[in-house]
Amino acid sequence: MKKIFLSIILLLSVLSIFAQDAKEKDSRKTNRNEKRKERRERINERIRLEEEGALVFHKQTTFGFKLNTDGYSFFFEKATMQSARVANFYTIEVGEKKHPQENKITGSFTIAGPFAFANNPFVYGKRNIFYQAKLGFGQQRVIGYRGNKNGVSVTGVYGGGFSAGLLRPYYVRVQRSLNDEIADIKYSPSDSLDFLGGRIIEGTGLKHGWNELKFTPGVHSRMGLRFDYGRFNETVSAIEVGINAEYYFTKPEILLLAKNKNFFFSAYVSINFGKRK
Repeated sequence: MKKIFLSIILLLSVLSIFAQDAKEKDSRKTNRNEKRKERRERINERIRLEEEGALVFHKQTTFGFKLNTDGYSFFFEKATMQSARVANFYTIEVGEKKHPQENKITGSFTIAGPFAFANNPFVYGKRNIFYQAKLGFGQQRVIGYRGNKNGVSVTGVYGGGFSAGLLRPYYVRVQRSLNDEIADIKYSPSDSLDFLGGRIIEGTGLKHGWNELKFTPGVHSRMGLRFDYGRFNETVSAIEVGINAEYYFTKPEILLLAKNKNFFFSAYVSINFGKRK
C-alpha cells in the first residue's frame, strides 16, 4: 500500500512538472506571437506612412554646409524618431564668423623679371579670426508631408546649445617703415603703426597663431524650415533656411577700427545630405 501511495505521489509530481513546462512554453509562444504581431503592425504602419509621403525613420544621420550672412560652417546631425511627425536631434557644427565691416584687399604685386605676381589678399585692421565649435540639441517637426515620392516635405527645425568661440590672432606680412625689414606681425601696441599704417605686403593665411588661441564661451539658438526633395525615403536631400542667434560671454574682438559685440544675429541657408534607417 505504501509503495502504491508513493507511486501516485511521484506520478502527480511528474505530471505537475510537465504541466508547468507546457504552460511556460505556451506563455513564451504567446509572447513571441505578440511580438511578431507588433512588429508586423509597425512595419505596416511605416509602409502606409511612406505611401502617404511621410518621412519615416528610426535614426537619421545628416551632414552638410551652411552659408551664414556673417560666415560659414560645416555640420553633422543625428536624429531619432519620436513619433510620425517629431524627431529629436543633436548637432555638431564648426565654422568661422566674420565682422560685417570686413574688407578684403588685394595684396601688393611681386615683380619677377617680365612677370608680376599678386600676393595673398588681407583684411585691413583685422585683429583676430573668430572660429566657433557648437554642440546643439533640438527637435524637427514635420509641417507638411510630400504628396508623393516626387514631392517636397516641409519640416520645422528649432534648437540651441553651447558654443565654444576660439580667437586666433590675425597676421600680415609687412615691410617695416623704419628699416624696410620684411616681417610677419599681429597687432600689438609696439607694432600698431606697421600693422595699420605700414606697407602691408600680404596676408599670411593659416601659417601663424594656432598656439595663441583664446577661448570665449557662449550659447546659441536656431530656427528654420527644411525642404526635403529626396525621391527616396532612405536618403536625405534637403535645403534648409533659417536664422541663428548667438551670445558670447566675452566680447570677441575681430576688427580694430569697428564696433565689436557679444550678440550675433544672422540668416542662413544650408545644404543637407544623409541617410535614414
